[in-house]
Amino acid sequence: MKVNVDISSQYKEPYAVIYTNEVTEEIKRMIDIIGSKDNPLTALQSNGDMVILQPGEIYMVRVENGETIIYTEKMNYRSRKRLYEVGQQLGKQFMQISKTTLVNLSYMDSIESGFSGTLLLKLKNGCKDYVSRRYLSEFKKYLGL
Repeated sequence: MKVNVDISSQYKEPYAVIYTNEVTEEIKRMIDIIGSKDNPLTALQSNGDMVILQPGEIYMVRVENGETIIYTEKMNYRSRKRLYEVGQQLGKQFMQISKTTLVNLSYMDSIESGFSGTLLLKLKNGCKDYVSRRYLSEFKKYLGL
């Protein structure tokens, strides 16, 4: 891979352009690395096409069978990033509620008492997951309980 860096006072912000004849694994990794400082998140559709998701579109991020799955209102996407990397990128409107799940706090619909002192959190798109005891105090603090 060839890399060219052009330093000039005419540029106000850094930006990157990738010229390629096909999107390879190396290109996908570079997009993830370069884009990790910005809010938009790159993800893969089930057919392998790459999409860019804004944090406001994302309801929940969950690790399932070793894969990071991103849930939007109607679709699911895969990400190559680990859960903590996605959490760092998405920002403060997201909270980790279990070892494997991040939720967008703006899309909470209801909360039910679960087993062993946990809470079942339901989102507006129908997704649901338990708030584990480890994350329960921070979640209750957010709710003002």
